[in-house]
Order: sequence, then C-alpha cells, then structure tokens
Amino acid sequence: MAQFTYKARRRSGELVEGLLEGADRPAIVVQLEKSGLFPLAVNSAKGGAEKSAPGKPRTLASILPPSLAAQLNKRRTPKLQELATFTEQLANLLRAGMPLTMALQSMTGLSTKGIPSEVAKQLKQDVTEGRSLSDAMLRQSDIFPGLVINMVRAGEQSGALEEVLRRMASHFERFAEAQAKFKSAMVYPLMVCIVGTALVWFFMTKVLPQFMGLFQSFDNVTLPFTTQVLVNTSNFLAPWWWLPLVVSVLVSLIFVRFKSTPSGRRSVDRLKLNLPIVGRVVRLNLFGQFAQTLGTLMRNGVPVLNALKITEQVVPNVILGEAIAKTREGVTDGKTLAQPLAKSGVFPQLMIDLIKIGEDTGDVPGALENVAHTYERELNLALRAMTNLIEPLVIIAIAVVVGFILMGVIQAMMLITQNIQR
Repeated sequence: MAQFTYKARRRSGELVEGLLEGADRPAIVVQLEKSGLFPLAVNSAKGGAEKSAPGKPRTLASILPPSLAAQLNKRRTPKLQELATFTEQLANLLRAGMPLTMALQSMTGLSTKGIPSEVAKQLKQDVTEGRSLSDAMLRQSDIFPGLVINMVRAGEQSGALEEVLRRMASHFERFAEAQAKFKSAMVYPLMVCIVGTALVWFFMTKVLPQFMGLFQSFDNVTLPFTTQVLVNTSNFLAPWWWLPLVVSVLVSLIFVRFKSTPSGRRSVDRLKLNLPIVGRVVRLNLFGQFAQTLGTLMRNGVPVLNALKITEQVVPNVILGEAIAKTREGVTDGKTLAQPLAKSGVFPQLMIDLIKIGEDTGDVPGALENVAHTYERELNLALRAMTNLIEPLVIIAIAVVVGFILMGVIQAMMLITQNIQR
C-alpha cells in the first residue's frame, strides 16, 4: 500500500490535511468522500510510491508518442444537443429550488456521452471551494465553450442564472435541430450515390468481363464506340481496381492537409459560401447562427464588444469570422453595429436593415432575434428546395451512367446477333 498526503474541506468549509494509505489516488479520493470530505489535492507521500497492480496490461496510450497519446486521451467536445440537455437539466434543478451545489451533485447522476459525470463532480467541487460557476466552467473550457461561460457569468451578475441556462438550452436545441435537418436532407442523395457507384463498379469489374469473351470471339465484328469504351474501361479497372480507392484516400488526405492551413481553411470556407445549391443553405445557417448567438449574448447583459468576440469564435466560418472581427473594430471606434456590418460586404442587406431599425428603437437584441427567426424560416424552405433539387439530379446522373452501360452492351449484342444471322 502506498502513502498519500491529502488536503480536503469539511462540509462546514474547514480545511483539513492528513496522511492515508491506499492502492492509488482514486482509492484515496473514495475514502475521503466516504468520510464526508471534499478532496482538494492528493499527492504521493515522501518515501511512498504509487504502485501499479502487478501484471497490469500496458495501454495503447502508454506506448504512443506523447503528442499522439495526448490526442487519444483528449476529452471529446460535446455536441450541441448534449450541451442543451446539460443546461436544461441544471436549469430545471435550480427552478425546483435546489442550491447550486446540490443541483450539481444531482447532475453527477445524469451522465451523457459528451458530458460525463466527472465534469459535474469537478464543477461541484470548484463551487464548494468558493468559485463561481462560470469560473468553474472556465477551468473545463474543453467541455464548455466561451458562449456558455460568458452567458453564465452574465446570469450570475444579473441574478437570473436559471433563466440564462434555459435560454442557452433553447439556443443549442435550435442549432442542433438545424444541423439535424441538414444531415437528414443529405442522407438520401448520399445513399443513392453510394449504391449507384457500387452497382456500376460491380458491373464493370465482375459482370462485363463475362461478356468480353463473347465479344472477342467474333474477330470480324467491329464493336460500337460505346461498347469499346466499356471494354477499355473494364480492362483498366480489372487489374487496377484498387487505384481509385488509393486516389480517393490520397485526395482526402491532401484536402485535409490543405484545409488545416490558414489559407486553405479560408479558401474552403469561401467556396462553401459560393456553392451553387448548397451555398444558400450554408449562408442562411451561418447568418442565423450569428444573429441568434449575438442576440442571446446581448439579451443577457454581455457587452457588445465581448459578445462580438465570442460570436466570432463560435461561428464556424473564417470569412464570416473576419467580417465580425472588422465589425468589432468598427464598434470600438465608435460606429454603430450596422455600419461596419454593411461595410464588410458579407452580410445581407435584410439583416443590416433590421439591425439598423433595432438601433433606432433601442432594442438591438430583439432585432437580432427577429433576424434569427427570419433566417430560420428561410433555412427550412431552402433545405426543402435543396433536397427536392438534389434528389432528381443524383438519380438522373446515375441513370445516365447505367443507360450508357446498357446501351453499350445491347448494341454489341445486337451487332453479334445480326452477324450470326448472316
């Protein structure tokens, strides 16, 4: 058994120190919690060593380089719906009249895939030690984004933490729903592409070679152009069937590498905004996310400059982020919000006009929320239109390829039949 020194607090807040023996640090923490103490620090005592269990298998992280091991052990960033569930549950507990520490204690039993129970335990420990909830969340910034931390801080200052948490839950649920709609709109076209490509691949590499022996047995017959194209393609794919897969993997790696660079990320984000069909959906989603995030922050008392900085970090597009940064610089120089937004040339005129009306009436958060609702409705219509347009285009493209293959085979069979009759 190894010896450990510990620091802990009693429920009354009194700080206590001592020495305990145990198998490892987690065992000491369990002992302290069973004794009604809140552990602050557990360290190996001098002369004692934390011994690993004999014959304990080595993990993958122990044999990897430190950088790769750190990536492997890094906690997964929670999804929007998981953040919405966490904030909604905490708001419900506070609304029921629970103190914050008791609410966080109850949250430890409401573990989700993205936010494990250890997060709530650490939040409870930090709050028990005297930290605010926003400061406790700041210590776990890999789980809680800046939007959550700053809104919680604003809620603590205004005394409306429960209302702020509920607004955040609604905010995350709205964007999670938008993401789900976009993904569901792309499922059917993607499945059609995958199945159609697999069928064409199977025919070109397995079925067509069976006909090639028949075609080649007639030396005096000149195959039609379409059939010759199919034969040449099949002859190429038969021994080199792995080449398209390798090329696809290499192209994907090059694209990921290119996108990881600042210039590459900027080019890709600009391309997303200018795509013919999908671009409109991307723009509406980004504009709605910008207006909803900024409006929610300002509605909860976050200063406009801080709100713009947080929104710049939240919006997942470099081009839009640069425009927001320039807007923040303009507001710092004393301009209104609408002026630098219009000067950027990125945001639509409708958004600028509505924000300008909000500035004239003194209700910019309300104007931003109206903008968000407007683009949310337009996004639903655009998703439906995109789905209705992409589905027939994909089906037509697959039908053209399959029709070309059938035409090549049928023309060759008809030519061979005519030769036999002669």
